[in-house]
Amino acid sequence: MSLPPEMKRIREAALKALGEVEPAGSPVTGDEPHALMLSSRTDGGRSLPPYYLVYFLLVDLLAFPHMGKWEKSAWTVPIRYRGRLYGIEHRKMGLGVFAPCLDPKATRSGRPTDDQEADAKEITALIQKAITIAKPYFEWRAEQAASGNQLNVSNKNGSLFERYEFFRDRCRALSREEEAKKDEHHFEKQALGDGTEVTSAFYPSFSPHIEAEWNAQAAIEAFFSWTEHAFIHLAILQGCLRTGDDVAQLAESDWKKKFKAALDLTDKATKTHYDTLLDIRAQLRNFLAHGAFGKRGEAFHFHSGAGAVPVLLTDDQRHRYALTGKPAFDESWALGEIEAFLEHLWSGPLEPAKHHLFSSLPSILTYVADGTYERAMESDESMKEFVEYLTHEFDNAANMDW
Repeated sequence: MSLPPEMKRIREAALKALGEVEPAGSPVTGDEPHALMLSSRTDGGRSLPPYYLVYFLLVDLLAFPHMGKWEKSAWTVPIRYRGRLYGIEHRKMGLGVFAPCLDPKATRSGRPTDDQEADAKEITALIQKAITIAKPYFEWRAEQAASGNQLNVSNKNGSLFERYEFFRDRCRALSREEEAKKDEHHFEKQALGDGTEVTSAFYPSFSPHIEAEWNAQAAIEAFFSWTEHAFIHLAILQGCLRTGDDVAQLAESDWKKKFKAALDLTDKATKTHYDTLLDIRAQLRNFLAHGAFGKRGEAFHFHSGAGAVPVLLTDDQRHRYALTGKPAFDESWALGEIEAFLEHLWSGPLEPAKHHLFSSLPSILTYVADGTYERAMESDESMKEFVEYLTHEFDNAANMDW
């Protein structure tokens, strides 16, 4: 990738910041290949920045030669520091500065010497300094990557949906407890200081009723949080988003645009669910975003001949207050509508997508461009096979089994 003029100045500054850290040259000579093969991790190299920043600094920006993949290793950049050989290597257990074995007859690596540990600390400090200087390059590199399709989009659907299920199931359990205790009541008589006798009533169903309501509200919030994420992945799987810029733009859009990008509103059933969910979302947002004064947005009560009159806060900038509004939303009804939508979502043409969304696999924009997702979305079985194959590939990559 050719660098713009301003990045060339950054390159020169970063190279200067590395000081005596230099490429080892290709190939290394004599016993050095054997020494690198038996190199051991230094403690001084454990503070290196993230592997991708080190790689983009040394390989991408400064064009240091590197060694390719081998067993349990993604890449190695052989360097020399004050003429001494070291390896900056991304192994299965993480990135590090690796000290070569100094005994040419050794058959296994040993512990680094004190001098090697001292060198590793200095190498790490110099790389950290160079990475700080190279920050504008990393920003430019990120912009270049986002404009293309060589990108994976993180998939958090599993954990987000589990949060919804947790609060939903907790609400259901509390509602059952409330129902079981609905006929219970306890009375307690007490005598006040002046001898007056009073009777207090206690209803065991009241506490689970309140907690069920809280958990229902949390479940509804969690559901909409999940949809904000899931709709983006559904749009990718259907080929509607092709670049990082497309994903970023939709991620910044409102919920309505995300829904429309993922689902077809010309379908009557989908449109009905959309209208219902939009109404639930607006009512819940009004309740919580306005400080939870009241489910209808009532924040004040003014004095009148009729008695106390609730004043509602509205989203209308021309008329901030009102006396009339929609009925207060009912949590159990809202959860029922959410479950109905989920059943509709996974019973239509998007059913294959469910396997991918809850697999923890990222959505890969490259597969939009080459038609892989289009083929996988043809049937439930096609997506299952694809997810199984890709999961295996990701497991191999995580273990660095090339």
